[in-house]
Amino acid sequence: MGGGPAGLMAAEIISAAGRPVVVYDRMTTVGRKFLMAGRGGLNLTHSEPLERLLGRYGAAEAWLRPALAAFGPADLVRWAEGLGQSCFTGSSGRIFPTALKASPLLRAWIARLVVQGVVLRTGQDWQGWDDRGALCFRQADGQVERRHPAATVLALGGASWPRLGATGSWLPWLAGRGVAVAPFRPANCGFAVAWSDPLRRFAGTPLNGIAVAFAGQRIRGEAVITDYGLEGGAFYALSAALREAIAAAGPVTITLDLRPEQSQDDLAVRLARPRGRQSLSTYLRRCLNLAPAAVALLHEGHGRALPAEPGRLAALIKAVPLTLTAPAGLARAISSAGGVTREAVDDTLMLRALPGVFAAGEMLDWEAPTGGYLVQACLATGAAAGRAVLAWLDRNQAALAFDDTAR
Repeated sequence: MGGGPAGLMAAEIISAAGRPVVVYDRMTTVGRKFLMAGRGGLNLTHSEPLERLLGRYGAAEAWLRPALAAFGPADLVRWAEGLGQSCFTGSSGRIFPTALKASPLLRAWIARLVVQGVVLRTGQDWQGWDDRGALCFRQADGQVERRHPAATVLALGGASWPRLGATGSWLPWLAGRGVAVAPFRPANCGFAVAWSDPLRRFAGTPLNGIAVAFAGQRIRGEAVITDYGLEGGAFYALSAALREAIAAAGPVTITLDLRPEQSQDDLAVRLARPRGRQSLSTYLRRCLNLAPAAVALLHEGHGRALPAEPGRLAALIKAVPLTLTAPAGLARAISSAGGVTREAVDDTLMLRALPGVFAAGEMLDWEAPTGGYLVQACLATGAAAGRAVLAWLDRNQAALAFDDTAR
């Protein structure tokens, strides 16, 4: 169940082996979040070596290793190209479809699934199981349809971007059936900052070419000033560490390097030029090409009165302290942590408490930074669940009883 990347990939693997498959999704169309991700160019995966890629999954590396080894970046590219979507590797190492959109890939994918006999049932709101173990789906008219499939793949997503269909409402239903689950937490998210009034007028302004440092980690990238705080790639890469630190001890302080490509000494040499009657903002713009938003952040972190001495001012530019008070909520997060825990599934991604029921995609408790790692793991775990279903069906062939409506 679930018409996102993980669910559709599981359906492709199972149907390619000649098994009947029905995909249920609560939205009116499948792949909503996949299409939204494609608005930014659809970063499918990353070209870095597998061992380095595996390290991006942190504590979940060992858990995800078999799935990612069996369906890695090269496999993903071959799969996309098999759907008529050529790919290219960007300067950052990220891999994109040449079309830079999700819609052509999704259309070709759905067409393949239909040819393979997959039935897509949309507008089906899963309500868990009834007391006889049947899957219950609420229809638009309020009626409930019950199904007893031979095997089930749950690919219900996490809890980020709930307006696109993944609400996490399934969590208590699985917990009620003895499945170990972890509460959802925002991942790849922004963070709240108690901005002063002068800074708030820069909401929506990008910060290009910065570096963010926290707890021994330093990430170069981009960010955006928002009305509530800061978000963007540099913060997404640190989001897990920042989120856990805030949960453990409250607000944390990061340092922002406004000119990471230049050393403090280099900045001091530039700042030694005569200022004359220029305002500080004009002086910093002309000397260092600091945008007004960057100058405002400099004041936000160090106060209105800044030193005139070049070395001291350069040091402040290289380390602007900002206090982050809380992560943005799940509705604004790109992805989520939490869900079905490692202990809840066996090595084939089958739920230990529910034989014949498998889990895949973002509903599993893992997280990774943006950069292609999210789509990669969703597709890889979907493929792994699909292969596991086929093996389980083969082992249990004598006990199978597909209901007529699933054929």
